[in-house]
This record gives sequence, structure tokens and C-alpha cells, in this order.
Amino acid sequence: MGYSSCENLEVWKRACDLAVTICRESAGVRQFALRTQIQRSAISIPSNIAEGSERDSAADFIRFLRIAKGSTAELRTQLLIARRLDQWEQDAFILADREAREINAMIQGLIRFLTTNSASLKDASPADETSLTDPRTISNTQY
Repeated sequence: MGYSSCENLEVWKRACDLAVTICRESAGVRQFALRTQIQRSAISIPSNIAEGSERDSAADFIRFLRIAKGSTAELRTQLLIARRLDQWEQDAFILADREAREINAMIQGLIRFLTTNSASLKDASPADETSLTDPRTISNTQY
């Protein structure tokens, strides 16, 4: 697909950072089911980006990116529930929610890029790999 690895994608890096933060912050959530679901959805975001990036087609990558977008919505919902139950600090909620929204926008930009350029990516050479690692080529959003 003209792409080297997920480790080169800024969206994957930020999603990993968010997952680590969420796993650390979720220790204060007393309800086991909610805590584990928050952690699972946070971990699911970078995991789906990584899995999709290793697939053999842009269509498969896009499918996994859409799953990752769904996981950001799940995470935001679960964090809101934890916040309403006074099991998540307000400041931590605001930061996590903002980062999840930004990651969601980055994923959408990558989906748009792949949708628009999927035909040209099939024949891309290794020299073209930077097009997927440079966020400026993925969308007009400044990352």
C-alpha cells in the first residue's frame, strides 16, 4: 500500500499516548465493569489503527480506521458516564475528551486521504511512503 508502519503515523502515536493516560487515570474508577470498558475502548483506538495499517488494501485500512473512530465515541461516552458518577476528575475528563475528539478528527482526515488516494496508493513505491506519515498530506487539519 506504499506505507511502512503504523509507528510513523502521528494519529497512532497520539492514540497510544491517550490509551496510556486513560489506563493510568482509570484506577480511580471504582466500578470494575466501567473501568475495564474505558480501558478496552482506549486501547482499541491505536490497536485498530495498527491492525488496519497492516492490511493489504486501503479499503481494509479504512474499515479499521472506522472501527477506531467508533472506539473514540465509546471512550468519550464512558468517560462522560464516569464523570457523572464522580469517578473521573473534571480536568482529566476535559483533557481526555479533547484529545479523543482531536484523534477522531485525525482518523477522519486519514480516511478522507485514503478514500481520495486509494487507487494511487496501490502502486506506490517505497519512496512514496512519507505521504501517509506526513499529516499535512492527510488533511488540511493542522496536527
